[in-house]
This record gives sequence, C-alpha cells and structure tokens, in this order.
Amino acid sequence: MAKVVAVHGIGQQFKGAPILVREWWPALRSGLQLANADFSDESDFVCPFYGHLFRPSEALSTTTTYRAEDLDPEDWTLLELWWRAAAEAEPDMVPSPEEFAADKTLVRWPQIVQRALNALAKSTFWAGISQHLLLGDLKQVVHYLNNPEVHAKVLGAVINNITADTQVVIGHSLGSVVAYEALCCKSENVISFLSLGSPLGIRNLIFAKLTPRPNAAGMGAWPGHVRHWTNIADRGDVVALQKQLAPLFGDKVKDVLVNNGSNAHHGERYLTTREAGEAIRAGLWPTSY
Repeated sequence: MAKVVAVHGIGQQFKGAPILVREWWPALRSGLQLANADFSDESDFVCPFYGHLFRPSEALSTTTTYRAEDLDPEDWTLLELWWRAAAEAEPDMVPSPEEFAADKTLVRWPQIVQRALNALAKSTFWAGISQHLLLGDLKQVVHYLNNPEVHAKVLGAVINNITADTQVVIGHSLGSVVAYEALCCKSENVISFLSLGSPLGIRNLIFAKLTPRPNAAGMGAWPGHVRHWTNIADRGDVVALQKQLAPLFGDKVKDVLVNNGSNAHHGERYLTTREAGEAIRAGLWPTSY
C-alpha cells in the first residue's frame, strides 16, 4: 500500500483520484528534489478522492448553483472571515466589511451576502472563481463539519487508505482537517503529517468542532502517533486564517511560512517548496532527519 497519502481540499468535485495524482505527483517530487531527496515510485503515492460526494448528481448534493439567499448563518460566518482576511491583505482593492455594517439586518440578508461576494471578486486571491463556485466551496466546508453522513463518508475515504505502510500524510485546505481527524482515528506507522494552507486554526467554526474535540484547556489533540507535524502557510493564503497552529496543538508543531506567489492557496505550489520536501523526506527517511 501507499507510503504517502495526500488529501485534497474543496473545489475538486469535478476531478478524480488519477487526475489529482497526475497534478500532485510531479509537484511532490519537485519539493523533494529541493530537499536533496527523490521518490520515484508513483505506486507509493495515493490521493483518496471524496469530491464526488459534492457533485450535483450525488444524493448528498442539494443544488447545482448556490445563491446569496441559500447561505446559512455558519456559511456566512466563514464568508465574512474570508472577506475580512482579503480586505486586510489587500486594503486598496477589497472594501472592508465595516463599510457595510449598517446593512446587516435580516431584511437585507441577501444584499449583504452579495456585497461580500462582490468585495471578494476584487481580491486577487479569489480571481477567476465565480460567485456560485465560491459559495459551493464554502458549503463543502460547512457540510463536512455539520453533516454526519458527509463527514463519515469523507473521513472513511481517507482512513481506508492509511495502512501500516503509510509514512507520510499530507492534507491541503479542507483536506488538512480531514487528514488530521483521520490520523486521530488511525495513525498506524505515520511519521510525518503536513498541513498545507490549513483552516484548522479557525477557532469557532472549525477548531472547536474537530473530532476529537479540543480539551478543557483549549488545546487540540495530537494526531495519533505521528512524530512530526509541519504546518505550511502562505502569508496571503486567506483560507489559512491562522498561520500558526502550534498555539492550538502544541509546540511540537513546526509552523512554516512560504511564498507561493499570486496563487497563495494552490496545492501544487505548496508541494514544490523545499519546506514541504524536507517534511516529506523526514517521513520517508526518518533516520536522516
């Protein structure tokens, strides 16, 4: 079975496992080469796929195109967090939510959501993403956390691929949340966990809902028997709102900042970094770490 398991995030519903492997495999090898290592057997790399659960044709999907009025309160919470982060990162381009604070009434609910979407459309981070796709991606995060059926199926797809041979688990975006919970359930012999562009640190919306729950002191559980956890974030990655996870999961987490250029949240760009390569190398060849 696979030595490296890589878990995708939101917005992948029209792809599949072979497509993700084709995209991520060369990126992973590129990062490893920068770390003076190589990993040549593609059969040792697997990308569990769960995106089909969010396709419109599947039973778990409710609609093809989301509209502003389809947002629930938790959907709005995440959308507003993205809006604030985008406005902070690009204040000259993205208007702040405070400019529209007076319009937050139940009567004007669709309008304030639409204003948030219009504001995010000016962000280079969300460039090229249509409003209905953005809302659909947002819904995927909330569905995973709040829908037990979705949660079980997504988590199961990842857990089934973690075997005694698995040494490295990588999670990108929402996939880092799924990978974390999977490792808490079944870490087997995994040595290194990489969270890339992770939203794990969004306290009330994600962190507080993790399985297992954070303890009474507000600290998250360590993911099973994993030896090394490297959390990599781009300063401009709006999804990774909390760049440092060590304050939430303990000092053993190694928090690293990188620069992915204009595509701050791009999974392949994270994988091509030397920092990702070093973390993967530590899992594949632990005696050299």
